[in-house]
Amino acid sequence: MHKVVVLALPGVVALELAIPFQVFATARAAGHRTERLTGDGRLYDVRIGAPQPTLAATASGGAAFSVAGLEPLAVLETAGTVIVPATESAAGPSPDVIAALRAAHARGARIASICTGASLLAAAGLLDGRRATTHWAHADELAARHPSVRVDPSVLFVDDGDVLTAAGVAAGLDLCLHLVRRDHGAAAAGYVARRIVMPPHREGGQAQYLPAAGGDPGGSALAPTLAWLRASLADDHQLADIARHAAMSTRTLVRRFRAECGTTPLQWLIRQRVDHARELLETTSLPVEEVARQAGFHTSASLRQHFARLLGTSPLRYRRTFQQVPA
Repeated sequence: MHKVVVLALPGVVALELAIPFQVFATARAAGHRTERLTGDGRLYDVRIGAPQPTLAATASGGAAFSVAGLEPLAVLETAGTVIVPATESAAGPSPDVIAALRAAHARGARIASICTGASLLAAAGLLDGRRATTHWAHADELAARHPSVRVDPSVLFVDDGDVLTAAGVAAGLDLCLHLVRRDHGAAAAGYVARRIVMPPHREGGQAQYLPAAGGDPGGSALAPTLAWLRASLADDHQLADIARHAAMSTRTLVRRFRAECGTTPLQWLIRQRVDHARELLETTSLPVEEVARQAGFHTSASLRQHFARLLGTSPLRYRRTFQQVPA
C-alpha cells in the first residue's frame, strides 16, 4: 500500500489539504474493483505530516479549521509520495521542513505541490532546472524568486517524473487523479473521477482561466491607438496602418509596443481579439463563425487556431465551460 503524506504547514489552505484525502480514499473503492489487486484493495494510506503538534487550516475570508490527526515530520521518512499544498501564512518554511523534503526526495519519494506549494519545492531546490507551474497569479513571483525554475503558468499541472506541480486549488484534483492514473491505470482514475463528479481529464490548461488583458499603460503615448484598435477589432489592421495612426515609423511603433505592452503590435492585437471572442462566447449564443468575424479573425478556423495556441482549448469547449446561463 502506497503511503501518501500531505505536508501541512501553518495556514494550510483547507481545500488543498482535503483534496488528496478525497481522491486517494475514493481510490480504495476502485482497488476493490481491480482484479489484479489482492488483500483488502486499499491502494493508498494518506497521512498528514506537520512541523508542529497543532494546526489550523484556512479558507478565503479568514475562516479557520482545526486539523486533527497530525504526525511529526518523521512520517515523511516512509512516504512514497509527499504532497505540499499552499499556505496563507506569510512565514517562510523552517529549515526542518526544507531538510525533510530534501531527504524524502533523495530517498526516492515522489514530491508534488498544489498552487503556491511550488514555492516550498523551489526553496528546497527540488525545482532547479525543471519545468513547473503554480497558480497563474503567483507565477511571476515564483519565476522572479527562483530564476532556475522554468515556470509555465499556462498548464493545469506539470509531471516531471519524480517531482510534480499543479496550478491553483482545483488543479490539485487534476494532479491527484493523474497520480492515480499513473499508479493504477485509466480505469481506476476514471472510477474516482465519476465518484467525485469531475472529468477524468480536463481539456485545455490554466490559460483559459486567466482574466482578460488589463488596461493600457498609464500615460502611454500609444493610448489613443490602443483604444482605436480595440474599437475596430473586426477591421483588417496592417502594421503600417497602426504606425500611421500612432504617427510613428513602424520601427518606432514596434519598439514602443515592446517597451510599454511587452509584445509586438500584431501579437497584442491577436490577444485583444481572443479576449473579445471569449466575451462573445461567454455572453452570447452567436455561432462560432460570427464570433470569429466580430473578433477580427474572419474565419472560424483562424479563431480555433489562436484559441488553441493561447488558451489550450477550442471555442466550443470554452463556451461550454464558461457561458453565462440566464437564471
